[in-house]
Amino acid sequence: MNILIFLGSVRQSSPPKPARLGERVALACQRVLRANFPDSTIELIDPLDLEMEPVFKPHFAYASQSAPQHLSELATKIEAADGYVMVSPEYNHSMSPALANLLNHFGASLFSYKPSAIVTYSAGQWGGARAAVGLRTFLGELGCLPVSAMLHLPKAHEVFDTEGNYQDSVSDKERWDSYFNRTFLQLHWWCEATRNQREIQDPHNLISDFKQAPSQRNAPD
Repeated sequence: MNILIFLGSVRQSSPPKPARLGERVALACQRVLRANFPDSTIELIDPLDLEMEPVFKPHFAYASQSAPQHLSELATKIEAADGYVMVSPEYNHSMSPALANLLNHFGASLFSYKPSAIVTYSAGQWGGARAAVGLRTFLGELGCLPVSAMLHLPKAHEVFDTEGNYQDSVSDKERWDSYFNRTFLQLHWWCEATRNQREIQDPHNLISDFKQAPSQRNAPD
């Protein structure tokens, strides 16, 4: 199985600790997924590793073969993936603008017919739960429908260290693992199911992708 974890933060640090809080959460997701599914490829996509243009221009807006290499490489990874984990903090009761910016660089056809999992976090007590509400709709429009179980991680700086491992002060690590697995086992099940079905029949041959003009999706006049 091939799963991409998208980190939805470009902050260099997060209060109340100097290290990036989102990176801790994303690394924890990667650790748990690798432990459960050792034969799978679990890759973390960090927007700080990508050189985004100052003026927004998505990958699909470039002429053929002229897109920046880093966008084309990521587009290839997205298309080849079997599922996605979206890690987001909460901004004004909504998903991270950094995550929206990153995902909006790519067309929905790359993500579609695959599952996703929503992971939100905060330094406070709510765990970014309200961000997940809008994120469900966003991912639905991309075609990578989120599984029903979500992860909300309050006071994440008290749970995870900078490597994504549990802090020594965390007493019930097994319960935390169970909480993660509630979501990731669902994700893996759907990854297998959709991959098997894509091998039987390419869904893009059933419903044509939007390629040229919005009118391709319009109802008849």
